[in-house]
Amino acid sequence: MNYFGVEREVRAVDDVTMRVKANEIYGIAGESSSGKTSFIKVLAAAIRPPFRIVDGSVTYRFNGTPIDVAHAGEDEIAKIRWKHLSYIMQGSMSVLNPVRRVHSAFKDFAFRPMGLKREAFWEAVEAHLARLHLEPGVLRAYPHELSGGMRQRVTIALATVCQPEFIIADEPTTALDVVVQKDVLAMIREVQQALGSSVVFVTHDMSVHANITDRLAIVYAGRIVEEAPTRTIFTAARHPYTRHLVASLPRIGDTSPKPSLEGRPPSLAEPPAGCRFHPRCPIAIERCRKEVPVLEERPGGHRVACFRADEALSPAKVLHVEESLS
Repeated sequence: MNYFGVEREVRAVDDVTMRVKANEIYGIAGESSSGKTSFIKVLAAAIRPPFRIVDGSVTYRFNGTPIDVAHAGEDEIAKIRWKHLSYIMQGSMSVLNPVRRVHSAFKDFAFRPMGLKREAFWEAVEAHLARLHLEPGVLRAYPHELSGGMRQRVTIALATVCQPEFIIADEPTTALDVVVQKDVLAMIREVQQALGSSVVFVTHDMSVHANITDRLAIVYAGRIVEEAPTRTIFTAARHPYTRHLVASLPRIGDTSPKPSLEGRPPSLAEPPAGCRFHPRCPIAIERCRKEVPVLEERPGGHRVACFRADEALSPAKVLHVEESLS
């Protein structure tokens, strides 16, 4: 990339390996500027200049046939988009045209992939809306006539009307109040179970992950630092960054101040040597400053990249998160 006439490379996603299982909700968490959005754009085959994929692959298996979307042509990607691979975007107004009625979005996105005649298409759309507890009347509305929560529900319906096998959800509950947020999460879970789809769910809100995801990956400075079943992340996290995220969660009746993490995420243009978290890590040792920790496999489907991952976890923290999940 070119910054004020200076060419330099920024690796927003670096050396990431992950696998999403069939019929599961896989969460991705991390603070702002950790690389979450760039990561899912790679997964969604939505990388555009000046971004580019330097190395690696992103392979899906639809109908038993593998396709590497990192190297596939536009025609190949067009055949799987929406019908097999779908994307719930962060803001509903990024999807819905403010000067066109909602039905135009369904026609633009879904008519061609579904391959139905016009009458059968609208019958299928209305049936899908009914399954998601939405009235057919929303199709005749303009986006500004719907509440934020209703627009987000419409966006989810739009992304799932073709019954895709793989759905990417980019912070779909951002800017929604907690009551609407709960309804939207229930809707996503209901759709996922009805379709048997796999979902990659991205949000910085750890409490949302606790409610909806089956497995969770923690991303820091463009790399996965820990991955495990969601309950394991909340009850037996091994990476100090993950422990901090879990400890920062509020608890009913707990008025004690939450400790903040010193410093800020590093610049991805010039990341620190060794473990990228070491400048902010309270238990970093000299080895952390010089060597890059490998994301190692542990029992129970747990992966962690930390030289001090075997440090004992405070019983108080374990009790705290178990009570939060109960």
